[in-house]
Amino acid sequence: MTSLPALLAEARRTETGFTTEIPSNWLQGRTTYGGLSTALALAAAKQVEPDLPPLRSAQIAFIGPLAGAVTVTAAKLRRGRNAAFIQSDIVSEAGLGLRTTFVFMAALQSAIDHDATTPARHAPPAADAELYTGPAGFFTGNFNFYDLKDASGSTDWLRWGRLIERDGLDPEVELMALGDALPPAAFKLFEKLTPLSSLTWIVNILRPRPVTTDGWWLLHAETDIAREGYSSQAMRMWNADGALVAEGKQGVAIFG
Repeated sequence: MTSLPALLAEARRTETGFTTEIPSNWLQGRTTYGGLSTALALAAAKQVEPDLPPLRSAQIAFIGPLAGAVTVTAAKLRRGRNAAFIQSDIVSEAGLGLRTTFVFMAALQSAIDHDATTPARHAPPAADAELYTGPAGFFTGNFNFYDLKDASGSTDWLRWGRLIERDGLDPEVELMALGDALPPAAFKLFEKLTPLSSLTWIVNILRPRPVTTDGWWLLHAETDIAREGYSSQAMRMWNADGALVAEGKQGVAIFG
């Protein structure tokens, strides 16, 4: 088992990013788990510009499969007085697999102070709670999960999750690594195992540089529509104190 902190520590730095090998314990089928590839892309983005403000938005395209040896590169698109746009790509032997645009933005003075977000109603798992950890040969083996089955329905997931090994991780990299850890919500609609694959992912960070307690983040995904091989789902993340820290949308391909 290779943890995310170890993977980043062992990466071979280049002028525009780094190269590394995706371990088998971070695979999701024939490709890298999307949260890991996004976290790697963010780590590279943070190398190209000094003193970046907080991450506020990410647009991610899962273009093709990523496995084995990969090259992660990042380049500044534009940096103004308040915001910086940085593009990160990940390439493997199969070609371009991931392209992201990260937006970093400093806080601005504003006469507007509006917050209509809803705090989480569920506390993190107790110390003696029975947790789920996936098999060692699959990406879920890197996480602890705690399902809130009574609070979710037929088209959504609600689950506490945390990285097992996270010491030394940049909090924003940790957040992106966790953000895609739920199965697609459309998975619940099928009576038999059906292959699904994320196509795009948009994440907005509502609270700059969010942190949590004991690594726990509450994850929610709910499908809005699923037909003709495509599903759109809404996603949210809360920290252990119940504050909504991120929300997004994801497009998912359904093969069956």
